[in-house]
Order: sequence, then structure tokens, then C-alpha cells
Amino acid sequence: MKDIVISGRRILREVLIYAGCFVAALAVNVYSIVQFKTEWKELFTTLHITLAVALVFFGVLAVLRGIVFCGRLALRRKAG
Repeated sequence: MKDIVISGRRILREVLIYAGCFVAALAVNVYSIVQFKTEWKELFTTLHITLAVALVFFGVLAVLRGIVFCGRLALRRKAG
């Protein structure tokens, strides 16, 4: 069986994308704290929910990236 090798560059890219998703989820949390005038300690007490929302963002982004990849691949085949 052939081993799958994932380059360090690709791993770094995915980690940076997930970090961006985490920052976006954190921004949504900050917005909700400001909007509903709740306590700032919720940033820490709801950290597990923020991580879950970041995973959802990452999943949605992965689907969108897959659609774009398949679309580009189809256009490349059609043109070539």
C-alpha cells in the first residue's frame, strides 16, 4: 500500500485557514456580546462553542474550496 505524504507547506496552509476560521468565530462571539450586552467572561466560558463554530466555518470553507477546485478543473479540461 502506498503511503500518503502531506507536505509541511500544505499543513501550514490548513492551520492558517483554521486559525482564520477561529478568528472569525471569535469575532462573531464578540459581536454577540456587544449586541446583547452580556458579560465579557463569555469569551472564555463559551470557548468550546467558539471552537465548534470554527470547525463549522472550516467545513463550509472546505466545501466551497472543493467546488472551486472542481470548477477550475472542469474549465481546464474544457479549454484543453
